[in-house]
Amino acid sequence: MENNIDTDPKEKTLKELLATWSFWKPLVAVAIGGTLGFLNYYYVGCTSGSCGITSNPYLSIAVGGMMGLFVVKSPCARGRC
Repeated sequence: MENNIDTDPKEKTLKELLATWSFWKPLVAVAIGGTLGFLNYYYVGCTSGSCGITSNPYLSIAVGGMMGLFVVKSPCARGRC
């Protein structure tokens, strides 16, 4: 008996990939996290320079973006908690 089911997944084209939410979700999370990191620097950040994260706007944006990515890509976000 022969099985005619195609077991190899078909690779998506670039146009199909750009149309999926799974492609855009991490990018949106990084953008929102970076924006929140900058807002934290702008409104809360310290001017003395003694604060590690909030004294530098670039570091605040990077940490905020990474936090946004961790929220989306964490195991708990995928239902494995």
